[in-house]
Amino acid sequence: MSAYVKIETVSFGEAERRLATASEDGGKPLVLVAFAGAKLRFGSESETILKEALPQLTRAAAAAKFTGKRGTSLDLYAPQGLPNVGRLLVVGVGAATEGDAADKAEIFDDFLGLGGQLSAKLGQGQNALVVFDPPEAPADPAAAAGQFALGAELRAYKFDLYRTKKKKDDTERDGASDIALAIADPDAARAAVGQSLGLAEGVVIARDLVNEPANVLYPEEFARRAAKLAALGVEVEILDVPALQALGFRALLGVGQGSAHPSRVVVLRWNGGAPGAQPIAFVGKGVCFDTGGISIKPAASMEDMKGDMAGAAAVTGLLHALATRKAKANVIGVLGLVENMPSGEAQRPGDIVTSLSGQTIEIINTDAEGRLVLADALWHVKEKYKPAFIIDLATLTGAILVALGQEHAGLFSNNDELAGRILEAGKATGEKLWRLPMGPAYDKLVDSKFADMKNTGGRHAGSITAAQFLERFVDKTPWAHLDIAGTGMGSPASDINQSWASGWGVRLLDRLVKDYYEA
Repeated sequence: MSAYVKIETVSFGEAERRLATASEDGGKPLVLVAFAGAKLRFGSESETILKEALPQLTRAAAAAKFTGKRGTSLDLYAPQGLPNVGRLLVVGVGAATEGDAADKAEIFDDFLGLGGQLSAKLGQGQNALVVFDPPEAPADPAAAAGQFALGAELRAYKFDLYRTKKKKDDTERDGASDIALAIADPDAARAAVGQSLGLAEGVVIARDLVNEPANVLYPEEFARRAAKLAALGVEVEILDVPALQALGFRALLGVGQGSAHPSRVVVLRWNGGAPGAQPIAFVGKGVCFDTGGISIKPAASMEDMKGDMAGAAAVTGLLHALATRKAKANVIGVLGLVENMPSGEAQRPGDIVTSLSGQTIEIINTDAEGRLVLADALWHVKEKYKPAFIIDLATLTGAILVALGQEHAGLFSNNDELAGRILEAGKATGEKLWRLPMGPAYDKLVDSKFADMKNTGGRHAGSITAAQFLERFVDKTPWAHLDIAGTGMGSPASDINQSWASGWGVRLLDRLVKDYYEA
């Protein structure tokens, strides 16, 4: 059950019954929500419900110059003709510009953003009835309702676990909002909303993990939280240091050897596909805190490095989402969990380690640690599970921020079909990516004089040479690397996220699996 919104679906007839019998006595005032298109056009069901309030609504809209343009809204308190409604909120879904475009029928399709906008306008602890009847009906109303619910839940998310002094308004209106969604086919919408809220839970799990401070969320604790997925039917295997040593995870263990918190690798398995069918695999970088090690980072903004495990957080959230909706696919999720600290035990620049693959790596910079974690994790997945593909997610390089800012994640791949599918899933979910080049000239930059390779290719093309390094650990397995350093944490606020942690990647990869890899 959601901690932020509680959404049920009802018929339009049930909505009218509730409007006739609702009362403010002993409960929350009812907020009625309707969607208006250009020139204050409503859907037929909305017009019926708003019939007695339309004269006042029309006058108020004229006074406020509200025309139904998307992104705008009109608030009426104690509206005439609706005696049991405390507040009437009209949300614009019309054309973005005035003029000829506003006269044409326009299908509004950003129901994810609309849900987020409405959630923000409602605030916490509200009792709302939403007439899901836009003037231009969506092609799939149930799917639109699901996206609306997802947006509402994600926008309502807050991480205030450690705030002991809250604002007065927060304490007075604390708790989840109750939203009844009135729609033509409430049963179909109910199923879509249920799936969307399961997906939202996965995103929220990822956000919570990234937002947690590193003194609370270190490798052992992260592993314990990931293990909770067992309650959903996910098989969980936790590899501790002795197990990792026995297997040969020397590159990963080298990163964590300077920390008081021992490293962990967590393997999550969702077996929703045909028995014995080839799995698909997702690998997440989980550096629970990154000081840079001996190659220590500047002090400014180092506190943000608690989020250097956003890749592992996204994989955890994804497995939750897939298990919740009982995805018909066999999925492997691997979390490489370490803490990169400077100490007398720490790895040094100039050290050479032998990775799980047997390839040797010269450590040029201990702050290029995430690729060492991923190298062993990628090889382990490739060798043990023989997946159809591997996708890794990592807050890997500052260079990706220089190249793409925070609007796109970087995409690198050895397989055009896989890359194309990821890009399409990104367009569908709004979690955008940009594919960058790879090739032999870039690969040469990570060659070492003393070992098979070095862990950094120098200043130029830093995100690309990091990807070239990782490619050496997947052989011919179809593979994609998502560099989410600009999108996984500290990304710009949006209609569906006001938190420092975004949970980026959960929706993208859930869509990828749903569209292309389920039986």
